[in-house]
Order: sequence, then structure tokens, then C-alpha cells
Amino acid sequence: MAMLKTKVELYLIANSKTWDAEKNNIKLVNDGSGDTIETWNVSGLSKPTDSEIASYETAGNTVESNSVIDSKRITEYLSWNEQLDKLWHDIDDGKLDKTGSWYTHIKSVKDANSKG
Repeated sequence: MAMLKTKVELYLIANSKTWDAEKNNIKLVNDGSGDTIETWNVSGLSKPTDSEIASYETAGNTVESNSVIDSKRITEYLSWNEQLDKLWHDIDDGKLDKTGSWYTHIKSVKDANSKG
């Protein structure tokens, strides 16, 4: 189940707002029975209804799943210095295609951590 914060972020984006711009105008709480919106002071946008929030469940699950995958990829990619060195050698060796060491490294990380 997607977190309320993720679904609120998607609601904001769908209404031309961002979490970063509005986070001080929204207070999410967990009272022990689940997450709720305690405070909503977003100018020009009404507080989402429960059904509006629920409509972002699937998209929220996708965002959260992809975030986990992105984090894993980041740990498996080589440093920028190493990637640039691979690119330089691939260009120097005439392998700026799918046979180059940079491409094969990046592809192996993406394949091992697929977004589906």
C-alpha cells in the first residue's frame, strides 16, 4: 500500500503544485489507526477527499517501487569518474555502441534492477 505522503505528492502534481513548495502547508499524522491529513492550507487547492487519495494508490505503488529500484541502481553504478573513463576508452577503441564497456555495465545494472 502506497504511503499517504506519496499519494498527496501525486495529487499535488496533478494539480500543478509540488510537495517541496507546499510541505509547510500540509501536516500528515498517524494517530495509531493510520495516516491522515491533519492540516491542509494549500492556496487554491482543496484538501483531497478520501476517494481522491485512494485513486492514487496504483500510481503511488509504482512511484515507491521505482524509488527502491533507483536507489539500488545508484549503489551498483560505477562512480562518475569511472563511467567517464569507460566512455573515453570506448570512444578511443571505436566502441561507442552496445559492445562498449560503459554500455554493457549500465545495461547489466538496469537489467538486474528492472522497473518492469
